[in-house]
Amino acid sequence: MTNTILLNNGVEMPQLGFGTIMQFGQQITDNVAFALQNGYQLIDTANRYGNEVEVGEGLKKSGLNRADYFLETKLGPTLYEKDSAVDDTLARLGVEYIDLMILHHPVNNYIYAYKMLEKAYKEHKLRAIGISNFPVEKIQEILDNCEITPAVMQVECHPYYPAEKVKAFCDEKGIKLQAWYPLGHGNTDLIHDPVFVALAEKYGKSTVQVILRWHIQMGFALVPGSKSFGHIKENAEIFDFSLTDDEMAMIAALNKHEPFYKVTPESLQRLATTKCNFEE
Repeated sequence: MTNTILLNNGVEMPQLGFGTIMQFGQQITDNVAFALQNGYQLIDTANRYGNEVEVGEGLKKSGLNRADYFLETKLGPTLYEKDSAVDDTLARLGVEYIDLMILHHPVNNYIYAYKMLEKAYKEHKLRAIGISNFPVEKIQEILDNCEITPAVMQVECHPYYPAEKVKAFCDEKGIKLQAWYPLGHGNTDLIHDPVFVALAEKYGKSTVQVILRWHIQMGFALVPGSKSFGHIKENAEIFDFSLTDDEMAMIAALNKHEPFYKVTPESLQRLATTKCNFEE
């Protein structure tokens, strides 16, 4: 069993998960099943990924019982006022409950949407609820207007940008951070950084494995994705070595204090209006 993180409502969440963005059809069905059979216990998807049906097929193909894996998905912004959105998501995934449902972006009527998640949580359709990509002031708005403190905040996070501002706030509020694109949002500078090259050589690991191990030791949850069976398996092989305190300090010095993903008014407008592929 991989490491777990205790959420603020007592639910245990596996620290390492498999991310499914930009994967479709038989490929993602096969990859989800393979991941669950090779060291992963958490699968992450989203309404907007357009692959929930195939992810659900992969869950069944894995042969695991429902209680043996942790399933999370994200509510798409164009569904934030659709009262059937949670039930529709359950139907697409082919499950009776979702372990963690997250609001995908802080656009549109996210207060209404969060209250929808609270209702589904009280009805035991969701075991935990959370948010993604919310700046601190909008997390505070959720806390001020809603009943249930988010259990998880999913955010861009990696050694070049350890999200220290939001981490400090979430630590204070008992909200756990989960890193999307933990390897740097497709930017290859991180995995070729000389610090990680040297550490990979020392430990007989890849630079990717060293970076993923950094997340584990920082206490972050993480959902790396890959389309290759070999890389999926390799990404899970990070629990048989540890970085020293000096090495963690060396990595801390790499912090550039800038995310790769830049939020702009245009990007927020796209997120607010781009429909999921199953919407009319």
